[in-house]
Amino acid sequence: MTEESTQPQPFTYRASDEELEDLRVRLRATRWPDEPEGAGWSLGANLESLQELVTYWLDEFDWRAQEAQLARLPRFTASIGGLGIHFVHARAAGESQNVLPLILNHGWPDSFWRYSQVIPLLTDPGEHGADPADAFDVVVPDMPGFGFSDRPAGLPLDSPAVAGLWAELMRTLGYGRFGTAGGDIGSHVSRYLALDHPDNVVAVHRMDAGLPVFDGDPATLSPAERTWFDSVAAWGVDEGAYGAIHRSKPQTAAFGLTDSPVGLAAWIVEKMRSWSDSADGEAFTKDEILTNVMIFWLTGTIGSSMRMYHANAGIPRSRVTRRVEVPSGFSIFGGDIVRPPREWMDRMANVVYLSEPVRGGHFAPFEQPEQYAEELRTFFRPFRSSTT
Repeated sequence: MTEESTQPQPFTYRASDEELEDLRVRLRATRWPDEPEGAGWSLGANLESLQELVTYWLDEFDWRAQEAQLARLPRFTASIGGLGIHFVHARAAGESQNVLPLILNHGWPDSFWRYSQVIPLLTDPGEHGADPADAFDVVVPDMPGFGFSDRPAGLPLDSPAVAGLWAELMRTLGYGRFGTAGGDIGSHVSRYLALDHPDNVVAVHRMDAGLPVFDGDPATLSPAERTWFDSVAAWGVDEGAYGAIHRSKPQTAAFGLTDSPVGLAAWIVEKMRSWSDSADGEAFTKDEILTNVMIFWLTGTIGSSMRMYHANAGIPRSRVTRRVEVPSGFSIFGGDIVRPPREWMDRMANVVYLSEPVRGGHFAPFEQPEQYAEELRTFFRPFRSSTT
């Protein structure tokens, strides 16, 4: 442990009544935009859907109940690298042998919330119809500037820097060897844990291979890779405006999103809808959507979360294109937004496992927790002895 790390302390959170009343006042005072007739979701967040969600938010949503549900998770804080880091640390149930420590890394727009449904399935598989021998000690931190973790005081941290913090966090918790998994930005952080701390990471599981960055000879790309590059570029034109704002001018957007709960909800809900695996956009209940939004609202972290895109845009290409030699597994869910071909994954990582579940999207750990848990159990099973 370094001098900048402290032993974990139990964490509890309860929003004040004043914060909740301020939220209700702001919701009631919403100034709604107009919308072209028949636009639906084609131009972004849909007016009728947001009005329905806000009505529910005001009249039926019970934050106290959701707060209590999240409080059932064993949550802690510790100072890591000079930052207060909030995390879940859920130990394997019973007297499980050969337990594998596992750190799960969330993405945007979410927090530890992404894994709240899957944690019990990983720590106590026997209780959920799986093999008790597949139990994990699970650690789920909020990245700096997300959720209940501190915001960096200066420039935002990039994914390699966060990976360094997580290696220190795991050492602080007593884990010298561990597995790591993630999606979205969390996939990036997991990748850098494997690249920069290969002596600590026994294996890495990812839900995506990131956006393609390639400095080699284009003639060496396979037809499938070229097609994928083209599809990613087309997706960026149609769907990538949010990312361009996050990378270039996140602070400008932060003013409106921090001030308006409906603006914040629109920014997040549109992505939860379009990135999930649901033809009708109903992958999440209103309670689930609003719980995710409320974490951003109450912590005031939408601006700091977006700034991580700006930080990651500055990672040197030579680092981005490094190949991961630690054993790597990929579960590419059928409803996710960017699905790479096997050739690209093999180019960028030492792939020892590939699965393509039919159901589940960008938020698969929340959308399909049973399937996601089984993916992790299956992939990490051969590596359990590597931690002893």
